[in-house]
Amino acid sequence: MATKGKVLTLTEVNPMVRCIPTSKTDILVRRAGEITRELEQGAVKPFPDVIIVSSGDSHGAGMQPITFVRQVMAACLYPELLHSDRLPSDVRQRAQRLLGECEGSSVGMCLCWSYSCPLGLDAVRRSVAESLQRRDGGVISDSDNIFIQSGSHVALMRVLKVLLHGEGVSQTGVLVPVPCHPRFTQAVWALGGVPLPFQLSEERGWVLEREELQRALRDARGRCSPRALYFVNPGNPTGHVQSRESIEEVIRLAAEESLFLLVDEVYQQTVFGVDREFVSYKKVLCEMGPPYSSTVQLASVHSVSKGFMGESGLRCGYVEFMNLDPQVKKHISSIVAKEGCAPIIGQIALDIMAAPPQPGDASYTTFRAVRSPCTQPPGQERQASLDTLAHNVRRVQETADGLPGVSYQPPQGGITIFLRLHLSHRAVEQAKALGLEPDLFYCMRLLEEEGVCAGPGCDLGQREGTYHLRLCILMPTDSLEEMLRRLKSFHHRFMQDFC
Repeated sequence: MATKGKVLTLTEVNPMVRCIPTSKTDILVRRAGEITRELEQGAVKPFPDVIIVSSGDSHGAGMQPITFVRQVMAACLYPELLHSDRLPSDVRQRAQRLLGECEGSSVGMCLCWSYSCPLGLDAVRRSVAESLQRRDGGVISDSDNIFIQSGSHVALMRVLKVLLHGEGVSQTGVLVPVPCHPRFTQAVWALGGVPLPFQLSEERGWVLEREELQRALRDARGRCSPRALYFVNPGNPTGHVQSRESIEEVIRLAAEESLFLLVDEVYQQTVFGVDREFVSYKKVLCEMGPPYSSTVQLASVHSVSKGFMGESGLRCGYVEFMNLDPQVKKHISSIVAKEGCAPIIGQIALDIMAAPPQPGDASYTTFRAVRSPCTQPPGQERQASLDTLAHNVRRVQETADGLPGVSYQPPQGGITIFLRLHLSHRAVEQAKALGLEPDLFYCMRLLEEEGVCAGPGCDLGQREGTYHLRLCILMPTDSLEEMLRRLKSFHHRFMQDFC
């Protein structure tokens, strides 16, 4: 029987997907995997292993999971532990309560709604709402406005599916900060929108400037219809923590230009800058009062993947809406119901993030732990994890201060530091001759020569003629010190080769 050949070829791929550029970091990570396999097979290289600092997976980098989280999950997965004294009493009580919210008192039952209510377990949504109310100093949070999803990125994708539409001048435009993690920009392209980049001011510490936002809006008119503004606070990769005054400016602009605010706040629990604190967009919006608090539409996301939790593999987060039209909420609910709910185990971790052990609970002492920034012994918990992060930031800055051709804006939060590389003309020309962006060229050599996999700034967006290096640094201090030793050795060698 004659056939007509393959159905799905490159020309048949969705044009919106074809326009998504290949991630340079993904190329480096794949090569890092190849090098690891080569080492396992006995290959001789100038380093014993690969250190990956291009990813925000803190557990993969060696940080220890929170004991209370894993104990509660263990009891939920194996309920016989509920009757054992091997687990603290508050662990068993939490597991019993959460199991009571599941169909058949089991995390594996699937009687309705794709394993649980499509918007998440009601008890967990209530826990999240209560935690947000505490965080924001009493600002009311309604669990009906909280949708639990398989991670913050999935939550943003589902909002974009409803928000993005149109063609030509009516096609939805989304203002996106530069630098920014490429996954969001790729999602906008894939779902039929137009990313509208606006530059953060590196010279001023990566602050957002209203004039630059207005410039991006002016440039967009006539080719698309700007309808949304996306921002990350604390910033990724910049580590900048937005001030209340800056948030107020963004909210006023959103009101003036009829923009839907999409705010990624996944690093809200990792703020370490002196005299800096996280203030949520929702809190500021509510405290600004009418007409802003009653008209500006907001979707903010958070996740168990980042910060002291670091549970990247559990794939769970949430989006909280403010001033969302009831009919729009209905359509988003329909999308969630069709595409499936967040994993139950992830929702258990989210409940713990929202309502951790309190003073007097059996697990509180272990959960809080003793401050210990220089070591990572087994059992080190929440505060020690945050202290390790602050310590690591200082160590990276101290090392960078001694590297020629490297500068940085001190981060105030998040788990990354964004180093600027001042590369010589010769290095830039060599990279271009190889068809590579200069900072990708730098990262490729760093990986091959020292086994350190870092993220190039060209993947995140940067001003033309500038080059950067993104390092994720929530990792044990001994691993960080080894990474810094290799980076220092490579950088001096690279600068000498291309002086």
